[in-house]
Amino acid sequence: MDNLYKRALFLEYFTVCYNLLEAFVSILFGTVAHSIALIGFGLDSIVESLSGMVLVWRLRKHGKISAEREEQIERRAQTFVAVTFFILAIYIVYESIGKLFKGEIPDPSLPGIIIAFVSIIVMPILMILKYRIGKQINSKALIADSKETFACALLSVALLIGLGSNYLFGFWQADPIVGLIISVFLVREGIENWQDSRK
Repeated sequence: MDNLYKRALFLEYFTVCYNLLEAFVSILFGTVAHSIALIGFGLDSIVESLSGMVLVWRLRKHGKISAEREEQIERRAQTFVAVTFFILAIYIVYESIGKLFKGEIPDPSLPGIIIAFVSIIVMPILMILKYRIGKQINSKALIADSKETFACALLSVALLIGLGSNYLFGFWQADPIVGLIISVFLVREGIENWQDSRK
């Protein structure tokens, strides 16, 4: 059992590091290309990292503090993460609608396409590994996190379609439209975290 917890911790450390790197690169290239979809994707990665850090903390404290104390701290963290998701969603909706109405055309972003493509490969693998270990150690938090990782993979597909449409066909409106899709994901994840924090 201890070995499974170590594997779960390794997966969470990897997820946090990967998401922070993905966030940095996405926001950097999103800013250069004026792509709200890419910036939004990066911001989502930051919040996913925060969520991953909560799970790292929980896995490391397993058996060291009372279950009641563990759940109390996790609820507070989930409330914080939920509020962060809502704030980011409002920002991305505002920016996306502004770009659509003002006709602010983002530059095509090949680095953004590469980021989305890599994420489409990495995230499903992480999701499967987390889900299997979560089932083995009977961790609802790890299973929930695996589903969040899968949502990231779906988000990467949306990002790839948006950036690819702009890059290949000059359909620049796809970028803010994908920004709006990302904001829907953010609200959904925010609601789930909020509801979980109130259970």
